[in-house]
Amino acid sequence: ADPDTCDEQDRCLNQAHAQQAADAINSAGSARVSKLRTERMREVAPLPFDLGTLQEVCSKKLGLGAQETLDIAQALYETYKVVTYPRSDCGYLPQSQHSEAASILAALQQADPSLAPLAGHLDPQRRSRAWNDAKVSAHHGIIPTAAAKNLERLTGKHRAVYTLIRARYLAQFLPNHEYDRTQADFDCAGQALRAVGKQIVEAGWKRALPEALAPARGREAAAPQPLPILREGLDCAIANVHLKDLWTQPPKPFTEGDLIKAMKNVAKLVQDPLLKQKLKDTTGIGTEATRAGIIQGLLDRGYLIKNGKALAATAPAFSLIDAVPRAIADPGTTANWEQALDMVQSGEMTLETFVAKQAAWMSKHIA
Repeated sequence: ADPDTCDEQDRCLNQAHAQQAADAINSAGSARVSKLRTERMREVAPLPFDLGTLQEVCSKKLGLGAQETLDIAQALYETYKVVTYPRSDCGYLPQSQHSEAASILAALQQADPSLAPLAGHLDPQRRSRAWNDAKVSAHHGIIPTAAAKNLERLTGKHRAVYTLIRARYLAQFLPNHEYDRTQADFDCAGQALRAVGKQIVEAGWKRALPEALAPARGREAAAPQPLPILREGLDCAIANVHLKDLWTQPPKPFTEGDLIKAMKNVAKLVQDPLLKQKLKDTTGIGTEATRAGIIQGLLDRGYLIKNGKALAATAPAFSLIDAVPRAIADPGTTANWEQALDMVQSGEMTLETFVAKQAAWMSKHIA
């Protein structure tokens, strides 16, 4: 791309230059296929939910807050007994749990006749990447139980959250999602053009998540579609040329789900390689069981406000961050404390020593 007319993402910034290209393409009347490539693409099923991922998805799809999602998941576990322990930081499942798959699948289908179209595609013997003892932590992924009876008890938000959890589990017993991606490059009046088409070959696990087959939403989103039959050297008629003015958008405000994800992946905000790795090795800021409470605490104290799904920092929040020393607000401090707490756990340091050191460190930075 010409650096004088395009940015680093090859977006044309010069309207006159873009108009010249559009006029040339329109005058040419046809474009020749210069290169054609088709690839068979495969997507594996997403893992069963851990709590953080469940909170992210429920925020995005259902508009639920992190604490509300946790409360609903806890009720599904304790009151209705239709899902497993929800406060898990792991999406993997133990190999031993696979022996229960057939009975769980049978119970799910018996409890909900709407799953009948999936029956011919589900394979209880299939082992997805989810079954991995080496990656299971203290608790495994959140999955439905065989106690899926009288689902009419579940209404509204409880039913919606349960359906998401169930769909992720069902996806483990369906084939990979496969599609052919065709990329066609064209030459037209010296301008390089490209068209990309997508043809679904096997819906696979996306049968369990119908919304996954829907096109993305957004101003520039378009439904994927297959390209017509093409061959290299073929001349294709230009039907019309439309020059479209677009604007880049600022980052969208965080939802609670976005904030949960950012807290888990806070290592991305740390420059020091050792601290970055420490945060990657741990849970980031908070744990699966505490992040919702942290966010709720910020809302209750007036440091965050909600506008629909979006979160926004308030004036007191900005004042607080401006007032405290940078080191205290730095995510890297979390990594340092995690290292010290590991030493407490291993017996290399006492809890009293840890608290005393942090008090001294805090006093030094605040004084």
